Amino acid sequence: MLVDAVLVLHVAIAVFVTLGLPAVWIGWGLDWQWVRNPWFRYGHLVAIAIVAAEAVAGITCPLTILEDALRGMHEPRSFIGRWMARILFYEAPNWVFTVIYISFAVATLISLTAVRPRPWSRAMIRP
Repeated sequence: MLVDAVLVLHVAIAVFVTLGLPAVWIGWGLDWQWVRNPWFRYGHLVAIAIVAAEAVAGITCPLTILEDALRGMHEPRSFIGRWMARILFYEAPNWVFTVIYISFAVATLISLTAVRPRPWSRAMIRP
């Protein structure tokens, strides 16, 4: 059960990273104010930068390592686990993913100047 929770978390992060940039561009066109939220925008940039840095450094994602470690101690994947893994993991040479991740990180960085987030305000920074 814990291993499937890790997999679901991993998929949620992958969805955030993958759909964050298209959401910004679609939201800009439709005047959605939430796509200018600095927490969302900079959080998205940090997330894709981490993914790209892991790929460049040849580091396996810590969530993948954790899932593999937990999977070794548990029975095969549950129904949800099997489907989440099919959504998340693809077969291709590592360089393909590295190029995709770097390109996506650069596009995300460029989007910060093209579709600017709102400035930070004191109310947003206070806990």
